[in-house]
Amino acid sequence: MITKKEMRIHRRRRIRSKVSGTEARPRLAVFKSNKYLSVQLINDDKGITIDSARIFGTSVVKAKELGEKIVELAKKKGIKVIVFDRGGYRYHGVVKMIADTVREGGITV
Repeated sequence: MITKKEMRIHRRRRIRSKVSGTEARPRLAVFKSNKYLSVQLINDDKGITIDSARIFGTSVVKAKELGEKIVELAKKKGIKVIVFDRGGYRYHGVVKMIADTVREGGITV
């Protein structure tokens, strides 16, 4: 029997085989837990995390706050274009809200 977690990890690996971040266009990786939402800007060429943000709570309102927070951090670093990595999660709810907020903040996804 395949669990939900194993299915998500399979989807995540499939996505990561196609999505990669560079210095000019870093990857915005999303992670959800039961208590937190977390995002990272990652340069896969060098294997480093450029910046990250985390917020307590998993609601859509908290996702919007997190999106605004990462837009602010990205603009300080001079990042205008990113690649969105949904981490194997379905593109709805908090994942969609983070992506939409980043777009509203002026960053091209």
